[in-house]
Amino acid sequence: MKQYPGFRKILLTFFLLAVSYALGTTAAMLQQRWSLQKASGTAAASADWGLSFQQEGETPIGNATAEELARYDAWYAVETDDPVIYLTFDAGYENGNTAPILEALKKHQVSATFFVTGAFLESCPELILQMKEEGHTVGNHTWNHKNMSEISTLETFSEELLSLEEGYREITGEEMPKFYRPPQGIYSEENLKMAQELGYQTFFWSLAYVDWYEDNQPSKEEAFDKLLGRIHPGAIVLLHSTSSTNAQILDELLTRWEEMGYTFGSLTDL
Repeated sequence: MKQYPGFRKILLTFFLLAVSYALGTTAAMLQQRWSLQKASGTAAASADWGLSFQQEGETPIGNATAEELARYDAWYAVETDDPVIYLTFDAGYENGNTAPILEALKKHQVSATFFVTGAFLESCPELILQMKEEGHTVGNHTWNHKNMSEISTLETFSEELLSLEEGYREITGEEMPKFYRPPQGIYSEENLKMAQELGYQTFFWSLAYVDWYEDNQPSKEEAFDKLLGRIHPGAIVLLHSTSSTNAQILDELLTRWEEMGYTFGSLTDL
């Protein structure tokens, strides 16, 4: 077949125009998406923290790896073969169950981390002081307990954490430890970056169970089935201090874990 130089030039010109149009369209679409996200105040790529338990006694698989989280000073478990547990409580509000929980922790000489909200700080400053005096750590669960992944600016994100810091400072006269737990475990990569920029370590968990429905509490048997069967070395355990079941079983639960050979560390050790 005979080749025509002029025809080749036409094809090349058409090809370059098509590529230019495609790139321009893609760039415009991305710019539009970015503008919409900024206008709506939302951050992209949010996720609910989740776990997949593969084998009893072993660390579950999270929906982000330990290595991925480490880039943002974030944790969900500690990589170790030592039988150590890091016990944490989310304290969104107080309903009479914190006192027996603190009593059980004191009996077993266990230091825990309580991630509190603004509502807890305002209603129970005496419990904040008791936690601190008895060797526990008080962490940041944000002032309003909102979906932080919907926040797209560092200024708005920091308001939630800094407000709680100020409240803690007013109660204790000291600075709040830079430990953060996203409400409901909802997070985004941008959130992790923001927390890191504010000097925070973010803590998810490698063991929890459905204990937060006040009017539908699990039985002791249901709680032990999850909390004993799925415990593993280096576990960061999440319990809710609002749970009447947790208040009732904690003394025995700590005893059972101790009988399994576990000891208790503090997030401050990390």
